Amino acid sequence: MAEHTDPPEPKTDPTEYTRTMAEIAARSQALVSDFLARQAEGGGLGHADPLNIGGAFFEMTKHLMRDPQKIVQAQMELWRDYMTLWQNATRRLLGEEVEPAVTPHHDDRRFKDAAWEENTLFDFIKQSYLLTARWMQNTVREVEGLDEQTAKKVDFYTRQFVDAMAPSNFVMTNPEVLRETLDSKGENLVKGLQNLLDDLERGQGRLKIRMTDAEAFEVGGNIATSKGKVVFQNGLMQLLQFAPLTEKVYKRPLLIIPPWINKYYILDLREKNSFIRWATEQGHTVFCISWVNPDEKLAAKTFEDYMFEGPLAALDAIEKATGETKVNAIGYCLGGTLLASTLAYMAAKKDERIGTATYFVALTDFSEPGELGVFIDEAQLSALEERMEERGYLEGGEMATTFNMLRANDLIWSFVVNNYLLGKDPFPFDLLYWNSDSTRMPAAMHSFYLRKMYVENKLVEPGAITLGGVKIDLRKIRTPSFLLSTREDHIAPWMSTYQATKLYAGPVTFTLAASGHIAGVVNPPAANKYSYWTNSECPDSPDDWLAGATEHPGSWWPEWHKWVTARGRAKVNAREPGDGELKPIEDAPGSYVKVRLA
Repeated sequence: MAEHTDPPEPKTDPTEYTRTMAEIAARSQALVSDFLARQAEGGGLGHADPLNIGGAFFEMTKHLMRDPQKIVQAQMELWRDYMTLWQNATRRLLGEEVEPAVTPHHDDRRFKDAAWEENTLFDFIKQSYLLTARWMQNTVREVEGLDEQTAKKVDFYTRQFVDAMAPSNFVMTNPEVLRETLDSKGENLVKGLQNLLDDLERGQGRLKIRMTDAEAFEVGGNIATSKGKVVFQNGLMQLLQFAPLTEKVYKRPLLIIPPWINKYYILDLREKNSFIRWATEQGHTVFCISWVNPDEKLAAKTFEDYMFEGPLAALDAIEKATGETKVNAIGYCLGGTLLASTLAYMAAKKDERIGTATYFVALTDFSEPGELGVFIDEAQLSALEERMEERGYLEGGEMATTFNMLRANDLIWSFVVNNYLLGKDPFPFDLLYWNSDSTRMPAAMHSFYLRKMYVENKLVEPGAITLGGVKIDLRKIRTPSFLLSTREDHIAPWMSTYQATKLYAGPVTFTLAASGHIAGVVNPPAANKYSYWTNSECPDSPDDWLAGATEHPGSWWPEWHKWVTARGRAKVNAREPGDGELKPIEDAPGSYVKVRLA
């Protein structure tokens, strides 16, 4: 029988510990009282934000109760799992080596502390939680008779509840927090409470979790640093032209259309991971739209306005700046949806100024929009439109919270543990700074986008959407297209983005990258991370595409470069911003991108 001993527990004087916890309680009460007094002066603790999920869970319960046999069966399976766990724990206490009844997913970082495995008690707590979580999620998933939207909503919010109840989120069941509490004599909890109150105050009563050290970054200082100029601007965007890094450049300029849900500098975070700098180093003359961060004055701006004042205005400006009448265009996420819409409009107008179109993780067929669809039904959309009508826009923090919920353990609960339980300051991280740098959405545009695309899926219907007086049809797009999707994308699921391969009339190349919506796109070759898949064919089924695809190590960026330059190899002398008819307005990254929300 193998010898087994748990790691020694730290010794603490009970009297000193009691006195310390009493002091923490007194100091905590003072902090909370001070916070409430200041909130009262400032107008209260914010407003309610109904999730509209009560009806979904009522429907689930009603259908579940119709089949009591399934309830009994589910309970029996849970009890069998618990019996196995109890027996294993007993055997382990007796010194045996025992295989766990359940283990965390390999990328579940909640249980990375060694005590979760080495300490019998914490190992039991961990496995008990994992078994219960699995039972809850399987039970709600197997309820029959629910409509698809209700089933998705119940599954999503059950997972949110399960994640929230993880033992890692509580002081007394997290070994790392317990150690820190004993070692610091509770100072971590006092500091954590202060962090919590600071975040509530920053959010004006709504919890606005600080994910990174905002003071460590400056847009245009140590992020968004690629050299260039603003060469054109209007009420919705500034157009950046970046300085060349080669003596010769490709004749055809490159236009990047980022989403206006986020800021463009996700493609220009640091020199080492900047797609914009890398493309410039390959010899492209890079132009990029930097969208305005709108307020109530732009409430009436429409999706159509974003097309005319965004890519179409940029095409006019690029011709003046370079003399070129044809560009390569990239649309990222919502920017890709706009690019497809613009190309359909241009096809109707016989406008061929876009020579190639590249779509980064962009949805055009919204029939399966992934987990974001959970947030978009008539009840929730009506409530959202009512709030937007009052303010003229969707507040950026609300959109950020929605995206964070898609990866709650990584983007919510890990910071709850670090900031509030361990009492630590968040680590400086450029990607999380960008993630926290929210943007607003004009009311008219966002309502149109959610209704016409997410709810009604009209973009794929020929003539169902009218832009600029033109009934657009994606099937009229003959521009060569490069579709880049990512395998673990929670925002634009790759099997949904793949549906665009059946829409366009022109030649389509589909490439799939490893990782998710951001890391899978922002993956420079020098990092030598992840992989990507290619397949020269585009069968009807995405599963068939993947089955016939070839996996390649590293970044997909060179693959895209090879594709785009094969469709235009001519080169000219490098162009400096200001060489053409457009004179520089200000240095990149410009002023629009520097507008931050409070």
